[in-house]
Amino acid sequence: MNTNYAKVIVAGSPISKSNFKLFNTSGRAILPSNSGAYHDRYAHYEEEIAYTARLQNPHKVLTESLIAVLKVYYKSSKRHPDTNNITKSIFDGIEKSGLIINDAQIRRLIIEEFYDAKAPRFELELFGESIYYMDYSIKKKTILDEPIEYELPSNRKLHKVNKLVKKAPSLKNACLCNICGKAVTKGESVSANKGTTLFCRDCFKKLF
Repeated sequence: MNTNYAKVIVAGSPISKSNFKLFNTSGRAILPSNSGAYHDRYAHYEEEIAYTARLQNPHKVLTESLIAVLKVYYKSSKRHPDTNNITKSIFDGIEKSGLIINDAQIRRLIIEEFYDAKAPRFELELFGESIYYMDYSIKKKTILDEPIEYELPSNRKLHKVNKLVKKAPSLKNACLCNICGKAVTKGESVSANKGTTLFCRDCFKKLF
C-alpha cells in the first residue's frame, strides 16, 4: 500500500466554513449541526468529506509532511465561495476522516479553480514530501482567454430595507434577518459575529 499518496474526490458544490460559523455572546465560535436550519449544512458537508475520504482510501494514513494539489470545480464562474476560504473546510474533513494526522502536515499547497455546471466537486491529491517535490511555473498564453471580471457586491439588502421603509416608516431602523430575510428592528433581532450577522428571534430559537 502506498502510504505516501492519496486522492480524494467529493461531489457537490464546495462550501466555506466561514459562511456557517456563528458566535455566541461570549465570542465563542458555534457551528450548528442539528438545528434543522441552513447553518447545519457545513457540519453535514464536513461529515461527507470525512466519509468519502475514508471510503476512497481504506486503511490508509498519511503521517509525514505533505504537498497538496486542490482542484475546485464550481457550478458558476460568478457565484461561488472564496476559494481561499474553502481549504479550511476541506482539510478539516480530511483530518476528521483519519487519512491525515493533522492539517498542519500540509506544507505546500496549490489551489486551482475550475467550473463544471454539471458536476461541481473538488479533487484533492496528497503527496508525501519524502518521495515527491513541487515544481511549477507560470507562463504567458499564446492565445488569450476572455477575462473573468469581478464587480463590487450589490447592496441588495439595503435596497430591500429602503423599499420597506417607504411602505412602513416605523421600520426606519430595520435590518434584515440573515436567514429568513424578514425586516426587524434592533430590539427584535439577535446579533452574532460581532454584529455582522442578524437574526429575528424566531430564527434564533430554531438555531439554538
